[in-house]
Amino acid sequence: MPELPEVETMRRGILPLLGGRITAVERLPCPRRPLTIAPRGEKFARLQTGQTIDEIERLGKRIVLRLSNELAVVIEPRMTGLVLLADPPSRDHLRICWRIRGAAAKAMWFWDRRGLGVVRVVDAKQFDRYYGPHKIGPDALAIDAAAFVERLQASRRAIKVALLDQRALAGVGNLYAAEICHLARVHPATRCDRIRADEWTRLHGATLEILADAVRNEGSTLGDGTYRNVLNQHGSYQNSHRVYDRKGEICTSCGQTEIIRIVQTQRATFFCPACQPKSRRLVASVTSTTLPAKNRATQDKSSPKSAGGKKRVASRRSEGV
Repeated sequence: MPELPEVETMRRGILPLLGGRITAVERLPCPRRPLTIAPRGEKFARLQTGQTIDEIERLGKRIVLRLSNELAVVIEPRMTGLVLLADPPSRDHLRICWRIRGAAAKAMWFWDRRGLGVVRVVDAKQFDRYYGPHKIGPDALAIDAAAFVERLQASRRAIKVALLDQRALAGVGNLYAAEICHLARVHPATRCDRIRADEWTRLHGATLEILADAVRNEGSTLGDGTYRNVLNQHGSYQNSHRVYDRKGEICTSCGQTEIIRIVQTQRATFFCPACQPKSRRLVASVTSTTLPAKNRATQDKSSPKSAGGKKRVASRRSEGV
């Protein structure tokens, strides 16, 4: 987290910077873990200062600012990074400030609570080295059905795990992979090389539908409240999650089965065993996490969970992202 919908929301939010000139780049003092920034030292700011922002793009889970000197500023938020035009969630985790002149917005900040983000200023050769097609696959929001199948169907990995491979498909993370598998009615541990043609069709359609809907809702703000849009406001797609972080709740699709949680490659996966039934085609090893006996009883029909839940301002936690 952030994944494609959150980063696309950030990209759209900073479009007012287009055509603006960067007058200063300030590294802000922060006692937390330092960001990965390249190049180091004063060169980082010098390469950007005085340049105009010609284009603002997204590459998978990264924002790319194209500058008038033909360099690119690549911002990778990773787990807790935010790009902001308004006041940040806190001042303690502000990392970089870009001062802008001649645009609708006067400044842009990069905020990162855990300090896992990466910001690089690169030329064309470096851009290809770090972010070329050998490193990052086609965008998950734009890929056509044929390319989607071609890039995934030969893998022996579980489909939910394969969807996280940024070299195969750029932009999908743990949260949206679980939602995609559920909407497509495919068990998340189904091996890619054993998925049927009709299931591939559903998976591709679900990928486009889930991601587009999440973008329209400005992404998902989870229980820790970290993700915000550029105006420091919550996203709302967490209110539409069908399975993610809903272990023990009644599935809103079938209306009768509890969502369960398993672990795949050390990440939490949520799914409905009725909507996404297990089949003999499954071979991937998973670890199931079951509910305590007292929670496995049939839930009260009148409870918010069994009715699909009250509107969720943010889900309870950001487990396994």
